[in-house]
Amino acid sequence: MSCCNCSGSDLTLLDEVLNKYKNTPGSLITILQKAQEIYGYLPTDVIYHIAKMTNSTPAKVMGVATFYTQFRFRPVGKYLIMLCQGTACHVNGSERIEKTIKEELGISDGETTADGLFTLKNVACLGCCSLSPVMMINEETYGSLTPEKVKSILKELKEAAE
Repeated sequence: MSCCNCSGSDLTLLDEVLNKYKNTPGSLITILQKAQEIYGYLPTDVIYHIAKMTNSTPAKVMGVATFYTQFRFRPVGKYLIMLCQGTACHVNGSERIEKTIKEELGISDGETTADGLFTLKNVACLGCCSLSPVMMINEETYGSLTPEKVKSILKELKEAAE
């Protein structure tokens, strides 16, 4: 078996995960989570490889992957901004926060900046209602947001990446 296929993903990176879980019933979500950790998202060739190695079909694997919002099918930026659009955040100004992010970075929901630094993803709820409006950037939570605070956070992250 070759280490790569025509689409370019190094499928050998999945060997350890597949060897551990491929024969374990109900482990498809775990395999998909590990694959996303490895590649940063789920490339199509990886979906097909997982299907083949788990004696499944690509349709079944995609069905599971598309059902759960945690899975991504496109690469994301170094900083994944998850902006809460839940009721508390909406009432407390998440639209202003989204507008600020769009103006500062030039991207909309689901898009990544040209330099690959930031991706914006609107989410239904982050469970931090008392901090609304709130966003998470990677593992860090930022609450009680204002447009000025958002600009400052984005500026710091840009500078840290240089």
